[in-house]
Amino acid sequence: MSFQSVNPATGEVLETLDETSPDALGWILEHADAASRAWRRRPVAERAERLRAAGRVLRGRRDAYARTMALEMGKPLAQGAAEAEKCASACDYYAEHGAAFLADEPRASDASRSYVRFEALGPVLAIMPWNFPFWQVFRFAAPALLAGNAGILKHAPNVPRCALEIEGVFRDAGFPDGLFRVVFLSNAGAGGVIADGRVRAVTLTGSDRAGSQVAEEAGRHLKKTVLELGGSDPFIVLDDADVERAAQTAAEARLINSGQSCIAAKRFIVVERVAERFLERFTSEMRVRKVGDPLDPTTQVGPQARLDLRENLHRQVQESVKRGARLILGGELPAGRGAFYPPTVLVAVEAGMPVFDQETFGPVAAVIRAKDEGDAIRIANASSYGLGAAVWTRDAQRGERVAREIEAGSVFVNGLVKSDPRLPFGGVKRSGYGRELSGEGLREFVNIKTVWVA
Repeated sequence: MSFQSVNPATGEVLETLDETSPDALGWILEHADAASRAWRRRPVAERAERLRAAGRVLRGRRDAYARTMALEMGKPLAQGAAEAEKCASACDYYAEHGAAFLADEPRASDASRSYVRFEALGPVLAIMPWNFPFWQVFRFAAPALLAGNAGILKHAPNVPRCALEIEGVFRDAGFPDGLFRVVFLSNAGAGGVIADGRVRAVTLTGSDRAGSQVAEEAGRHLKKTVLELGGSDPFIVLDDADVERAAQTAAEARLINSGQSCIAAKRFIVVERVAERFLERFTSEMRVRKVGDPLDPTTQVGPQARLDLRENLHRQVQESVKRGARLILGGELPAGRGAFYPPTVLVAVEAGMPVFDQETFGPVAAVIRAKDEGDAIRIANASSYGLGAAVWTRDAQRGERVAREIEAGSVFVNGLVKSDPRLPFGGVKRSGYGRELSGEGLREFVNIKTVWVA
């Protein structure tokens, strides 16, 4: 098996890499195990300094990494540069706060002294997606490595150069040899790594189908898992919202990363009283965003990452229209080369349509009218997913009250849903389990050990 890097804007094959051989894989796993045993014994301050160095490498090569992301998966240059900067900020955050997260915690008991320690598990397999090819990796790797673990990265097949450049960040930042390595494997090959006794845990960001498969394999071998899966995030606009600001943010939320984000707003649930105003402004905002070559600094929406992904997105749109949804913007495959898809808005969307029930991974927005606040909450929760949500209202207390009713891992009141190193991130229902980022994310891959002393 080989792995190809293909420019989705042109269809050009950029490079081809071979699958990691069984002998090389065994060597990588053996060295990761040995490296992690030595690394966990290093002082936290020393591990933190390596993370700070990784942040410096990321900032120094930010523009080069942005170009790689643009070429391999179509991310507009400005967004790629921001992604590299965000990775650096995560390294800085854990370098600063990791020691506090890992400090022993005294606990009262019947012992003379008792406390809880947080100790590294060992090598962690990370199965990562292509849509945020640097950030998804660093939001796992920064806390996992700071905690004393090793990382084995199986990246998405269409971003092999991104994977190798990430490996280079840790190498050039002075991390020990073997502590963070990339492997190129099929899904079947990944199953063999999960089964290997040297691998202690698995983290996956991807579809709910992939999450089910990984959880099944990991469960068979009693391995800890963290799963960050798909989303069909609601964006609720209540009758007292700042409609202009909500509509402008809604377009940004739907089109970030060319719509290819698990926490992008996808279902826009608008209370009837303000629905027409919102729809007019939202559609206008979607219409004026510039679609084009991701290497053009003025481009706001690049291509979809692969042609097959664009085909699936278009199928979801067409099937929804067949079931009664109405297109008011976009929805047509453009002529010419590349995997481009136009910003698209559908109305008259109901449950039972793909754009309501499924995750739409591209610049497609489903606008749904709600009778009132209670109806909006009902529609928001009528999903098998529960990753993120947004609520728009001029009354912050009302927004917090509604947030408590939403079934999601994150709810943002009057803001765009995003991940932040300072806040735990993850979902419920078919959006997965476990948390990344903040202290909660760091402690997912540690042994929470009780020590009792008489």
